[in-house]
Amino acid sequence: MENLENVVAALRQEQVIAYPTEAVFGVGCDPDSEQAVMALLALKQRPVEKGLILIAANFEQLKPYVDDSQLSDEQKQRIVDSWPGPVTWVMPKKPGVPHFLTGQFDTIAVRVTDHPQVQTLCEAFGKPLTSTSANLTGEPPCRTVAEVELQLGGRLAAIFDGETGGRDNPSEIRDAVTGKVFRQG
Repeated sequence: MENLENVVAALRQEQVIAYPTEAVFGVGCDPDSEQAVMALLALKQRPVEKGLILIAANFEQLKPYVDDSQLSDEQKQRIVDSWPGPVTWVMPKKPGVPHFLTGQFDTIAVRVTDHPQVQTLCEAFGKPLTSTSANLTGEPPCRTVAEVELQLGGRLAAIFDGETGGRDNPSEIRDAVTGKVFRQG
């Protein structure tokens, strides 16, 4: 269990950390570091083709990754109205956003969180984090620091101590263009 300063230092050193999110603990890293993302994918035993979610303190932090010029005012408003909150939107990606974040897709999944600790972490780090559930493939997602330590402890640079937001289900995932729900929240 680490304090904010140690967790941010680990992120800046391109290491993988765990942190509480709205429903479960997440594992994350610097989304701009291929080395860090590849370490996270290896830890999770997750194929790069699946892509990753970015979680941020505010929409400004996501602007380098999303091309919202491809969205109508109505589509943008629908997104803004759901944030901060537990809705992840699949949005058009900006040119140059790396394959290791988007996988096989031309889009990127992003969320502005309402979890105060994640907001604080993203603000202190100065950008979004990758966000995927803290668990090994086939194991249930971790909901407590103790569960994270049991499943992943020795493989993480730091665990941001805290509690999840108390939601039962992971974030809803929706398509920003069509509004289609990919995963129910």
